[in-house]
Amino acid sequence: MFNVVDTYFGGQISTEALAALSLSFPVFFIIIAIGTGISTGTTALIAHELGAGKKKMAKHLAVQSITFGIILSFIMVALGISLSPLLFKLLGASGEYLSMSLAYMNVIFYGTLFFMLVYIFNAILNAEGDTKSFRNFLIAGFFMNILLDPWFMYGWFGFPALGIAGLAWATVVIQASGMFYLGFKMYKTHFIKHIDLKDLFPEKRAFLELIKQGIPSSLNMMTVGIGIFVITYFISGYGSAGVAAYGIATRVEQIFLLPTIGITIATLTLVSQNNGARKFQRVKESLSIGLRYGLSIMTLGTIIIFIFAQMLMSIFTKDPEVIIIGAQYLRIASFLTWAYVILFTNISALQGLKKPLFALWIGLGRQIIAPLIIFTFLAHILGWGLLGIWWGIFIINWIAALITIYYTKKTFAHLGER
Repeated sequence: MFNVVDTYFGGQISTEALAALSLSFPVFFIIIAIGTGISTGTTALIAHELGAGKKKMAKHLAVQSITFGIILSFIMVALGISLSPLLFKLLGASGEYLSMSLAYMNVIFYGTLFFMLVYIFNAILNAEGDTKSFRNFLIAGFFMNILLDPWFMYGWFGFPALGIAGLAWATVVIQASGMFYLGFKMYKTHFIKHIDLKDLFPEKRAFLELIKQGIPSSLNMMTVGIGIFVITYFISGYGSAGVAAYGIATRVEQIFLLPTIGITIATLTLVSQNNGARKFQRVKESLSIGLRYGLSIMTLGTIIIFIFAQMLMSIFTKDPEVIIIGAQYLRIASFLTWAYVILFTNISALQGLKKPLFALWIGLGRQIIAPLIIFTFLAHILGWGLLGIWWGIFIINWIAALITIYYTKKTFAHLGER
């Protein structure tokens, strides 16, 4: 919903601003990818130790994950500020288009520490089964964003008008607020309440565990960002209207996929804890129930997206060309919701079993290798243009979903044989 609100207000500036936001998203997603991956790994490790009754080790991993996140943040800021101009130019940005993209993205990079600690604190809370604190922050943050976006963008109450950079500053301020709120909630748990500062000093074994479990998950998420980069690269050849349309349409998709995200987080925690406790039948039940609920909910999402595709696009832009292109994509993508449920829920279960590498390999194939081949064939060789890219996304994700089903079943067949 952050992205939805930002997209709406970006559309009030211009189509170029919308395109700049869309162009920034693959770069922004690098932060999201690393944060989400480390968060997933942290939750899996802590929940596993809790399930096994090893509370001291769970606390140690929680504290070390904070240190790990802080160090990682500073590295990401340095790399992000240095490399983002090159990435934007590679995607065809220049002049005002490039300036807008950098004005937005540089601010986001400066706020990386807040993003990272929000992910880490939430991971620790998730491991204990507390998903409500993050929910509270997201709801409050959504309403704060509705207020802060226009305030910073237009410069109300004597505040300087920041334009598209104002959207980024609003996001950073909200993430900082979330960091303090979730940090307070985490402090009240038994993990952090009684620690010495020396406990925060980097410890090799804990860092290696976090890297082993978290980095493959981060790299998997990173492939999503690179995948968006690849898609944007192909789309940009057909003009800024296509880039803007794809940016809006993916945000519409994200709204309908929110229940799936909730189900995958629950699946990760339940599978991790029960795997640690060696209750393998409950591991299988957690995945089965998650898939059943996810597929049922997404059936409704498919119907709504398909029928109301054009109306949903028109909420964010009045540009008729952008609306037509985006609606065309959404009608095809509406039948991908089931594939996403299968992919995300099964991958979460595998991560809960401390098997994160499959997610990386399927991500590389789904987001990078297959798109380069299939988009080139459909869009350029067959001459389908944008339609070829849309159908390429459809084909690739369904193939990946079927492969994931096969691999997960094979893994679950050998569960407990250790």
